Amino acid sequence: MSLIPFDSSRPMDFIGLGRLCIDLNANEIHRPMEETRTFTKYVGGSPANITIAVARLGLKAGFIGRVSDDQHGRFITHYLQERGIDTSCVTTDRSGSVTGLAFTEIKSPTDCSILMYRDNVADLKLEPGDVHEDYIRRSKAILISGTALAKSPSREAAFKAIELARKNGTVVIFDIDYRPWTWASREETGIYCSLVAEKSDILLGGREEFDLLEAPFGPLQHDDEATAQRWFAHKAAIVLVKHGGAGSTAFTRDGQRVQGRTFPADVVKTFGAGDSFAGAFVYGLMNGWDIERSQTFGAASAAIVVASHSCSDAMPTVAQIEEKIQLHS
Repeated sequence: MSLIPFDSSRPMDFIGLGRLCIDLNANEIHRPMEETRTFTKYVGGSPANITIAVARLGLKAGFIGRVSDDQHGRFITHYLQERGIDTSCVTTDRSGSVTGLAFTEIKSPTDCSILMYRDNVADLKLEPGDVHEDYIRRSKAILISGTALAKSPSREAAFKAIELARKNGTVVIFDIDYRPWTWASREETGIYCSLVAEKSDILLGGREEFDLLEAPFGPLQHDDEATAQRWFAHKAAIVLVKHGGAGSTAFTRDGQRVQGRTFPADVVKTFGAGDSFAGAFVYGLMNGWDIERSQTFGAASAAIVVASHSCSDAMPTVAQIEEKIQLHS
Protein backbone atom coordinates (compact mmCIF):
# COMPACT_ATOMS: atom_id res chain seq x y z
CA MET A 1 0.00 0.00 0.00
CA SER A 2 1.35 3.44 -0.96
CA LEU A 3 2.29 5.78 1.87
CA ILE A 4 0.37 8.57 0.11
CA PRO A 5 -2.69 7.26 -1.81
CA PHE A 6 -3.09 9.71 -4.71
CA ASP A 7 -6.26 8.87 -6.64
CA SER A 8 -5.08 8.21 -10.20
CA SER A 9 -8.62 8.44 -11.60
CA ARG A 10 -8.87 12.19 -10.98
CA PRO A 11 -8.42 14.58 -13.92
CA MET A 12 -6.42 17.21 -11.99
CA ASP A 13 -3.19 16.48 -10.16
CA PHE A 14 -2.68 19.48 -7.93
CA ILE A 15 -4.42 22.60 -6.60
CA GLY A 16 -2.64 25.48 -4.90
CA LEU A 17 -4.51 27.74 -2.49
CA GLY A 18 -3.45 31.10 -1.08
CA ARG A 19 -1.05 33.86 -1.98
CA LEU A 20 -0.88 35.26 -5.51
CA CYS A 21 1.52 38.21 -5.49
CA ILE A 22 4.13 40.16 -7.39
CA ASP A 23 7.86 39.74 -6.77
CA LEU A 24 10.01 42.75 -7.63
CA ASN A 25 13.56 41.41 -7.68
CA ALA A 26 16.44 43.86 -7.51
CA ASN A 27 18.38 44.23 -10.74
CA GLU A 28 21.33 45.97 -9.07
CA ILE A 29 22.50 43.06 -6.98
CA HIS A 30 25.26 43.14 -4.37
CA ARG A 31 24.00 46.44 -2.96
CA PRO A 32 21.40 47.40 -0.33
CA MET A 33 17.85 48.20 -1.34
CA GLU A 34 18.38 51.84 -0.46
CA GLU A 35 20.73 52.04 -3.45
CA THR A 36 18.64 49.89 -5.79
CA ARG A 37 16.84 51.77 -8.54
CA THR A 38 15.35 49.08 -10.80
CA PHE A 39 13.51 45.82 -10.25
CA THR A 40 12.15 43.09 -12.52
CA LYS A 41 8.56 41.96 -12.04
CA TYR A 42 7.62 38.28 -11.62
CA VAL A 43 4.62 36.37 -10.30
CA GLY A 44 5.31 35.43 -6.70
CA GLY A 45 3.92 33.95 -3.51
CA SER A 46 4.95 30.52 -2.26
CA PRO A 47 1.76 28.63 -3.23
CA ALA A 48 1.82 30.29 -6.65
CA ASN A 49 5.48 29.36 -7.13
CA ILE A 50 4.91 25.75 -6.09
CA THR A 51 1.92 25.45 -8.41
CA ILE A 52 3.96 26.92 -11.27
CA ALA A 53 6.75 24.45 -10.44
CA VAL A 54 4.52 21.36 -10.65
CA ALA A 55 2.91 22.63 -13.86
CA ARG A 56 6.36 23.16 -15.38
CA LEU A 57 7.11 19.53 -14.53
CA GLY A 58 4.03 18.39 -16.42
CA LEU A 59 1.36 17.99 -13.77
CA LYS A 60 -2.18 19.27 -14.38
CA ALA A 61 -2.57 22.09 -11.89
CA GLY A 62 -5.16 24.63 -10.79
CA PHE A 63 -5.40 27.39 -8.23
CA ILE A 64 -7.91 28.76 -5.71
CA GLY A 65 -7.30 32.40 -4.88
CA ARG A 66 -8.17 36.05 -5.37
CA VAL A 67 -6.41 38.74 -7.39
CA SER A 68 -6.91 42.49 -7.43
CA ASP A 69 -9.08 44.17 -10.03
CA ASP A 70 -6.21 45.94 -11.75
CA GLN A 71 -3.22 45.47 -14.02
CA HIS A 72 -1.30 43.38 -11.49
CA GLY A 73 -4.24 41.03 -10.99
CA ARG A 74 -4.61 40.55 -14.73
CA PHE A 75 -0.86 39.99 -15.09
CA ILE A 76 -0.98 37.17 -12.52
CA THR A 77 -4.04 35.49 -14.04
CA HIS A 78 -2.63 35.62 -17.57
CA TYR A 79 0.72 34.28 -16.38
CA LEU A 80 -0.94 31.24 -14.81
CA GLN A 81 -3.09 30.62 -17.87
CA GLU A 82 -0.10 30.83 -20.21
CA ARG A 83 1.51 28.02 -18.21
CA GLY A 84 -1.52 25.76 -18.44
CA ILE A 85 -2.71 26.33 -14.88
CA ASP A 86 -6.49 26.30 -14.49
CA THR A 87 -7.76 29.65 -13.18
CA SER A 88 -11.49 28.91 -13.07
CA CYS A 89 -11.31 29.32 -9.26
CA VAL A 90 -9.14 32.44 -9.31
CA THR A 91 -11.59 35.22 -8.48
CA THR A 92 -11.14 38.92 -9.20
CA ASP A 93 -11.71 40.81 -5.96
CA ARG A 94 -13.68 44.03 -6.51
CA SER A 95 -13.53 45.46 -2.98
CA GLY A 96 -10.70 47.86 -3.77
CA SER A 97 -7.96 45.50 -2.62
CA VAL A 98 -4.45 45.53 -4.03
CA THR A 99 -1.85 42.97 -5.03
CA GLY A 100 0.74 42.06 -2.42
CA LEU A 101 4.25 43.18 -3.36
CA ALA A 102 7.55 41.62 -2.34
CA PHE A 103 10.67 43.71 -2.98
CA THR A 104 13.83 41.65 -2.81
CA GLU A 105 17.26 42.81 -1.71
CA ILE A 106 20.25 40.83 -2.96
CA LYS A 107 23.36 42.08 -1.15
CA SER A 108 25.27 38.85 -1.77
CA PRO A 109 24.49 35.21 -2.58
CA THR A 110 23.95 34.55 1.12
CA ASP A 111 22.68 37.95 2.32
CA CYS A 112 19.20 38.40 0.86
CA SER A 113 16.04 39.85 2.32
CA ILE A 114 12.44 40.54 1.37
CA LEU A 115 10.37 43.64 2.07
CA MET A 116 6.67 42.82 1.80
CA TYR A 117 3.66 45.08 1.39
CA ARG A 118 0.64 43.14 2.68
CA ASP A 119 -1.99 45.76 3.62
CA ASN A 120 -5.48 45.22 2.10
CA VAL A 121 -4.22 42.51 -0.24
CA ALA A 122 -6.58 40.60 -2.52
CA ASP A 123 -5.33 37.10 -1.64
CA LEU A 124 -6.51 37.49 1.97
CA LYS A 125 -10.00 38.41 0.70
CA LEU A 126 -10.55 34.81 -0.42
CA GLU A 127 -13.98 33.73 0.85
CA PRO A 128 -15.43 30.33 1.76
CA GLY A 129 -17.85 30.76 -1.14
CA ASP A 130 -14.85 30.76 -3.52
CA VAL A 131 -14.06 27.17 -2.49
CA HIS A 132 -16.08 24.53 -4.35
CA GLU A 133 -16.34 20.89 -3.38
CA ASP A 134 -16.50 19.62 -6.96
CA TYR A 135 -13.22 21.37 -7.80
CA ILE A 136 -11.42 19.79 -4.85
CA ARG A 137 -13.01 16.41 -5.54
CA ARG A 138 -11.48 16.45 -9.04
CA SER A 139 -7.92 16.83 -7.78
CA LYS A 140 -5.46 14.34 -6.35
CA ALA A 141 -3.91 16.87 -3.94
CA ILE A 142 -4.32 20.38 -2.58
CA LEU A 143 -1.59 22.60 -1.14
CA ILE A 144 -2.48 24.96 1.69
CA SER A 145 -0.10 27.84 2.38
CA GLY A 146 0.25 29.09 5.94
CA THR A 147 -0.07 32.71 4.84
CA ALA A 148 -3.68 32.01 3.82
CA LEU A 149 -4.44 31.56 7.53
CA ALA A 150 -3.26 35.01 8.59
CA LYS A 151 -6.62 36.80 8.33
CA SER A 152 -10.32 36.25 7.77
CA PRO A 153 -12.05 35.48 5.46
CA SER A 154 -9.08 33.70 3.81
CA ARG A 155 -8.57 31.70 7.02
CA GLU A 156 -12.09 30.27 6.90
CA ALA A 157 -11.79 29.56 3.17
CA ALA A 158 -8.64 27.54 3.81
CA PHE A 159 -10.29 25.52 6.57
CA LYS A 160 -13.28 24.84 4.32
CA ALA A 161 -10.94 23.59 1.60
CA ILE A 162 -9.18 21.28 4.06
CA GLU A 163 -12.44 19.79 5.33
CA LEU A 164 -13.70 19.22 1.78
CA ALA A 165 -10.38 17.62 0.85
CA ARG A 166 -10.55 15.23 3.80
CA LYS A 167 -14.17 14.41 3.01
CA ASN A 168 -13.32 13.55 -0.60
CA GLY A 169 -9.99 11.79 -0.15
CA THR A 170 -7.91 14.60 -1.65
CA VAL A 171 -4.38 14.60 -0.21
CA VAL A 172 -3.67 17.71 1.91
CA ILE A 173 -0.19 19.22 1.68
CA PHE A 174 0.65 21.98 4.17
CA ASP A 175 3.49 24.40 3.50
CA ILE A 176 3.92 26.42 6.71
CA ASP A 177 5.28 29.40 4.74
CA TYR A 178 5.62 31.69 7.76
CA ARG A 179 5.71 35.40 6.90
CA PRO A 180 5.36 37.77 9.87
CA TRP A 181 3.52 40.39 7.81
CA THR A 182 -0.27 40.40 8.46
CA TRP A 183 -0.11 37.99 11.41
CA ALA A 184 -1.12 39.52 14.76
CA SER A 185 1.48 37.53 16.72
CA ARG A 186 3.73 34.49 16.58
CA GLU A 187 1.41 32.74 19.05
CA GLU A 188 -1.57 33.27 16.74
CA THR A 189 0.48 31.85 13.87
CA GLY A 190 1.42 28.77 15.84
CA ILE A 191 -2.14 28.04 16.93
CA TYR A 192 -3.79 28.31 13.52
CA CYS A 193 -0.98 26.58 11.66
CA SER A 194 -1.08 23.73 14.19
CA LEU A 195 -4.80 23.25 13.54
CA VAL A 196 -4.07 22.84 9.83
CA ALA A 197 -1.04 20.61 10.44
CA GLU A 198 -3.24 18.23 12.43
CA LYS A 199 -5.39 17.67 9.34
CA SER A 200 -2.60 17.40 6.75
CA ASP A 201 -1.05 14.37 5.07
CA ILE A 202 2.26 16.00 4.09
CA LEU A 203 3.93 18.76 6.13
CA LEU A 204 6.71 20.95 4.74
CA GLY A 205 8.59 23.57 6.73
CA GLY A 206 11.89 24.85 8.00
CA ARG A 207 13.18 24.04 11.47
CA GLU A 208 12.22 27.51 12.72
CA GLU A 209 8.73 27.16 11.24
CA PHE A 210 8.09 23.88 13.01
CA ASP A 211 9.35 25.46 16.23
CA LEU A 212 6.76 28.19 15.70
CA LEU A 213 4.01 25.54 15.73
CA GLU A 214 5.32 24.08 18.98
CA ALA A 215 5.86 27.36 20.83
CA PRO A 216 2.28 28.02 22.06
CA PHE A 217 1.97 24.55 23.61
CA GLY A 218 5.14 23.91 25.56
CA PRO A 219 8.94 24.13 25.65
CA LEU A 220 10.71 23.93 22.30
CA GLN A 221 12.67 20.76 21.60
CA HIS A 222 14.35 21.88 18.36
CA ASP A 223 14.34 18.21 17.41
CA ASP A 224 13.30 16.94 13.98
CA GLU A 225 12.42 13.45 15.19
CA ALA A 226 10.19 14.80 17.98
CA THR A 227 8.52 17.15 15.51
CA ALA A 228 7.72 14.30 13.15
CA GLN A 229 6.31 12.12 15.92
CA ARG A 230 4.06 14.94 17.06
CA TRP A 231 2.36 15.15 13.67
CA PHE A 232 2.30 11.39 13.09
CA ALA A 233 0.01 11.29 16.12
CA HIS A 234 -2.51 13.10 13.91
CA LYS A 235 -2.95 12.62 10.13
CA ALA A 236 0.56 13.14 8.76
CA ALA A 237 2.19 10.44 6.64
CA ILE A 238 5.27 12.52 5.68
CA VAL A 239 6.97 15.31 7.62
CA LEU A 240 9.83 17.09 5.85
CA VAL A 241 12.05 19.54 7.71
CA LYS A 242 14.09 21.89 5.51
CA HIS A 243 17.51 23.08 6.68
CA GLY A 244 18.44 25.46 3.87
CA GLY A 245 21.93 24.84 2.55
CA ALA A 246 22.25 21.79 4.81
CA GLY A 247 19.52 19.92 2.92
CA SER A 248 16.38 18.37 4.35
CA THR A 249 15.33 15.52 6.60
CA ALA A 250 12.20 13.55 5.74
CA PHE A 251 10.30 11.30 8.11
CA THR A 252 7.54 8.85 7.23
CA ARG A 253 4.84 7.30 9.33
CA ASP A 254 6.25 3.82 8.59
CA GLY A 255 9.55 4.68 10.30
CA GLN A 256 11.83 5.99 7.55
CA ARG A 257 14.25 8.83 8.20
CA VAL A 258 15.95 10.09 5.05
CA GLN A 259 18.63 12.76 4.95
CA GLY A 260 18.40 14.63 1.66
CA ARG A 261 21.46 15.64 -0.34
CA THR A 262 22.33 19.04 -1.77
CA PHE A 263 23.78 20.17 -5.09
CA PRO A 264 26.40 22.81 -5.87
CA ALA A 265 25.07 26.00 -7.41
CA ASP A 266 26.28 29.40 -8.55
CA VAL A 267 23.98 31.12 -6.08
CA VAL A 268 22.46 34.45 -7.08
CA LYS A 269 19.92 34.63 -4.24
CA THR A 270 18.56 32.36 -1.54
CA PHE A 271 14.81 32.81 -1.91
CA GLY A 272 12.80 30.50 -4.16
CA ALA A 273 14.75 27.42 -3.17
CA GLY A 274 12.05 26.11 -0.83
CA ASP A 275 9.27 26.55 -3.37
CA SER A 276 11.17 24.85 -6.18
CA PHE A 277 12.14 22.04 -3.81
CA ALA A 278 8.52 21.56 -2.72
CA GLY A 279 7.21 21.44 -6.28
CA ALA A 280 9.74 18.86 -7.41
CA PHE A 281 9.42 16.82 -4.20
CA VAL A 282 5.64 16.62 -4.59
CA TYR A 283 6.07 15.74 -8.27
CA GLY A 284 8.19 12.77 -7.24
CA LEU A 285 5.70 11.57 -4.66
CA MET A 286 2.83 11.86 -7.15
CA ASN A 287 4.79 9.68 -9.57
CA GLY A 288 5.21 6.96 -6.95
CA TRP A 289 8.88 7.60 -6.23
CA ASP A 290 10.42 6.80 -2.86
CA ILE A 291 11.29 9.54 -0.41
CA GLU A 292 15.00 9.64 -1.19
CA ARG A 293 14.51 10.00 -4.95
CA SER A 294 11.85 12.68 -4.42
CA GLN A 295 14.16 14.63 -2.08
CA THR A 296 17.03 14.41 -4.55
CA PHE A 297 14.78 15.70 -7.33
CA GLY A 298 13.67 18.57 -5.10
CA ALA A 299 17.23 19.47 -4.10
CA ALA A 300 18.38 19.58 -7.72
CA SER A 301 15.44 21.81 -8.62
CA ALA A 302 16.30 24.16 -5.75
CA ALA A 303 19.91 24.41 -6.92
CA ILE A 304 18.74 25.47 -10.37
CA VAL A 305 16.40 28.19 -9.07
CA VAL A 306 18.85 29.81 -6.64
CA ALA A 307 21.21 30.29 -9.59
CA SER A 308 18.60 32.43 -11.35
CA HIS A 309 17.41 36.01 -10.81
CA SER A 310 13.77 34.90 -10.74
CA CYS A 311 11.76 32.30 -8.86
CA SER A 312 8.60 31.57 -10.87
CA ASP A 313 10.24 32.05 -14.27
CA ALA A 314 13.16 29.79 -13.29
CA MET A 315 11.16 26.72 -12.30
CA PRO A 316 12.89 23.92 -14.22
CA THR A 317 11.64 21.12 -16.45
CA VAL A 318 12.08 17.43 -15.71
CA ALA A 319 14.91 17.28 -18.27
CA GLN A 320 16.76 20.16 -16.62
CA ILE A 321 16.52 18.57 -13.18
CA GLU A 322 17.63 15.17 -14.47
CA GLU A 323 20.59 16.81 -16.19
CA LYS A 324 21.57 18.49 -12.92
CA ILE A 325 21.39 15.18 -11.05
CA GLN A 326 23.41 13.33 -13.70
CA LEU A 327 26.07 16.04 -13.71
CA HIS A 328 26.67 15.53 -9.98
CA SER A 329 26.00 11.81 -9.63
